[in-house]
Amino acid sequence: MTGASTGKVVVNRVMSLDGFIAGPGHTMDWIFEHMTSETFPEVMAATGAMLIGRGTYDVGKRMSDENTNYDGGPQFVLTHRPPDEPDPNVTFLTCDIEEAVATARRAAGDKNLEILGANVAAQCLQRGLVDEILVYVLPVLLGDGTRFAPQGLDRIDLEPFSSVQSGGVTMLRFYVRR
Repeated sequence: MTGASTGKVVVNRVMSLDGFIAGPGHTMDWIFEHMTSETFPEVMAATGAMLIGRGTYDVGKRMSDENTNYDGGPQFVLTHRPPDEPDPNVTFLTCDIEEAVATARRAAGDKNLEILGANVAAQCLQRGLVDEILVYVLPVLLGDGTRFAPQGLDRIDLEPFSSVQSGGVTMLRFYVRR
């Protein structure tokens, strides 16, 4: 990874208080009831590119009319099955996770690479590719859905370094200990 970027690799997650990053059926509309891209504008300003899992990309496409003003730079989607119709705003990658992160980091330049999607984030964490985890905790209990960390993820020690509240949203930041 040396020389690819001076920015960090940051897993960016929105989470319900009971630990879900998506509700039943992968719903994420509850997020926009509590926050927008203006809630913490410094995060968007620090982001140079995004690496997204295919499932998260598909959910985002379904929700695109709801929240279109988040600009985290070039978007890369890691997938085994690129869509039949290309998306001019997205680069689809079919490589391994290390190559995907290196590609997206180069595009991020000196800014951060934001990792979105439970599976892609877990792969990055398991391979030691993540510098920081940023979690927005929202004041809602979902009861079911996609958990913050999938089963089978090994223990990863974190070091808290920041917590900030904006309205009902609490942003927690952690360094990943190496």
